Amino acid sequence: MKSFTSKKVAGLCVSALISLCGLSGFAQSEGGKTTASPSGTKPLLQDIEVYKQPAPAALSSTPLVTKTGNVTPGGSVSLNKIKTSIPVLAEAVIPGYSGVLVESVDGKVVVDSGSNFAYNPASNVKIATAYAVLKTFGPDYRFPTNVWTDGSYEEATGTIHGNIYVSGRDPMFGFEHAVTVAAELNRMGIRIIKGDLVVTDNFAMNYSNSPVRSSQSLFDSVDASKRSAAANRVWSNHLVSSGKLNRLAGVPSVTFSGGVYVQPMPGNLKLLFSHESAPMREIVKTTMCYSNNFLSERLGDMLGGPYAVARVVQQNTGVGPMEFSIQTSSGLGINRVTPKAMMKLLRTLRHELARYKMTFADIMPVAGVDKGTLENRFDTDFSMGSVVGKTGTLGQTDGGVSALAGEINTRAGKFLFVIFNQRGSVARFRNFQNHYISLIQGQFGGAAPMAYSPVALDVRLAKTRITYPASRPAGSE
Repeated sequence: MKSFTSKKVAGLCVSALISLCGLSGFAQSEGGKTTASPSGTKPLLQDIEVYKQPAPAALSSTPLVTKTGNVTPGGSVSLNKIKTSIPVLAEAVIPGYSGVLVESVDGKVVVDSGSNFAYNPASNVKIATAYAVLKTFGPDYRFPTNVWTDGSYEEATGTIHGNIYVSGRDPMFGFEHAVTVAAELNRMGIRIIKGDLVVTDNFAMNYSNSPVRSSQSLFDSVDASKRSAAANRVWSNHLVSSGKLNRLAGVPSVTFSGGVYVQPMPGNLKLLFSHESAPMREIVKTTMCYSNNFLSERLGDMLGGPYAVARVVQQNTGVGPMEFSIQTSSGLGINRVTPKAMMKLLRTLRHELARYKMTFADIMPVAGVDKGTLENRFDTDFSMGSVVGKTGTLGQTDGGVSALAGEINTRAGKFLFVIFNQRGSVARFRNFQNHYISLIQGQFGGAAPMAYSPVALDVRLAKTRITYPASRPAGSE
């Protein structure tokens, strides 16, 4: 690699400034909606610094030469200052308006490019939401869906003379759980309800934000005569995933003589039982693997919304609002996070998980192994299982956004990384991320799989259970 004189550096910088004249702002878009950011929001022009090559396992900060940016094959100019001790990483072209930060587990910087500037992290916001709910509720928390009645029970006919009430905020509640409620009522001897089904307005089913639609789905699913083919199929799969296929006699069914309504809960009700969701860690794992926006927003709502999520992150990581500001709990829309703030969050999350003997692999997808957004990335024989992290994608917001953050494993050890790419082709950004992570792994002896035993998400989510009031003995799982 040739050194540049100060005159050459000055000349190249002047040329770059001339070619970029007038580029003082950039577009932001999400889902087809585009807005303009304030002029001069973030600087687009910086130097690149290259440092001396150390031994692979060690990192130094001895400057070797300062170099201007590169022109990519597509014509865009990458002028971010790249601080690295590995020349081959400094030579790599970082596309778009981007921030990159890679550090060893003990905090040594491998690569730092634009890490102090704020970018749109897209679904990397879900890392914040995951941390906030795990910090607040713990990984073993379960969402209760409570089943109540205001009626009396006639044992001879298996009839409740009165209404059944259902309340709960389980974001994962679906067909299989509705049928489970019917099965538990049957187990208690209840098959007929001479009354209505009343559901509270915070109840959601099958990822629907409509309490009316959710209550109707519940009403239809508990009655075998109204149950859809889709509900029957999901129920059958649940029995297999939960290992209860041969433990249930008959087809669960409960009929109502009345209708279904959404209204507040009255007082003086009798709690029959609670259906409890899979543990929070499994719900978070599913949310992260599939980058499910509905689940992430519902989890954020538990804390009070995105501003509450941001507050938890800011208080526990020490980052400020200028470094970490979000408007959604899912990553949709306009959010702003610096790579340095995200790195602090990764370290704080890692420490929190360690308290429960957990790792990133317990709540994030492992590339090439888990189903979801990283299923087909880093999936070659030599890289499979060596990357765990969270993706982020916005096709139009901020001119196109792709993010990837998490942990990579090499023969020389583990590294934490944050890559925020903005203003460009999502496909091109992903190709860059794949190549760059592999390039980093190559500098430290190559990729190495993590110690991870995959469990299918359906099996994870089947870990639901039924619990009873303290005055009643437990009768089923």
